[in-house]
Amino acid sequence: MSESEPMTVLEHLIELRRRLVKAVLALVIATIISLMFTRRFLALLTAPMGDNLPQAISPTETIVIYFKVALIGGLVLAMPVIVYQLIRFIIPGLLPHERRYLSFIVPAASLLFATGVAFAYYVMLPAAIPFLLGFMSDIIRQQWTIEKYISLVTGLLFWVGVIFETPLIVAFLAYLGVVSPGMLWKNFRYAIVIIAIIAAVATPTPDPINMSLLMLPLVLLYLLSILLALLVYRRRRSATDTASHE
Repeated sequence: MSESEPMTVLEHLIELRRRLVKAVLALVIATIISLMFTRRFLALLTAPMGDNLPQAISPTETIVIYFKVALIGGLVLAMPVIVYQLIRFIIPGLLPHERRYLSFIVPAASLLFATGVAFAYYVMLPAAIPFLLGFMSDIIRQQWTIEKYISLVTGLLFWVGVIFETPLIVAFLAYLGVVSPGMLWKNFRYAIVIIAIIAAVATPTPDPINMSLLMLPLVLLYLLSILLALLVYRRRRSATDTASHE
């Protein structure tokens, strides 16, 4: 069937099932591959702790964490395929000019997410983990479990990566006409307050230094969001003017 022809509800469900099967198959294969590198992944994740290795307090905890990290690694490896299958599913419902945006959105989303993960790992964790380990260490002995530590680190890496997707989300809202560059700039002061709250929640430590480490890139991302919204707004307005003249 041609992509220009409308699909029935049953055809949409069949297509959805087909894409889901391919996405799950990619996840399974990627997880199997990830199993060969899980020990290295764990070494990277625990590196910020230095010589203070986490401990396991149950007989099966290390096994559970091993396969959990393998699954996370598999998800990261399979993400391009999963995103591709999602795009192939929604393409029939897009207009021709909207499909062209996908060639920019997918690489940009991957790059922003990877940048956020790298920022959290190389900037936030080296500052946060020593602070947490040294906090009141003269009267409290820090003995973290591997389950709690991996949950903290992977959660931080994931959510900072998601936060770095903000410019694309704002650009999409600008394309829909929900926000405008002028509105974003006018509410810059309120955005700073919201960014401070997000940084306070996302940062694993209560000190202002680590909070500032996350606030600075968030402010830059907000300014980038205004720039992208301006570009999208002008592009959308130009397309509307062209259509009206025709």
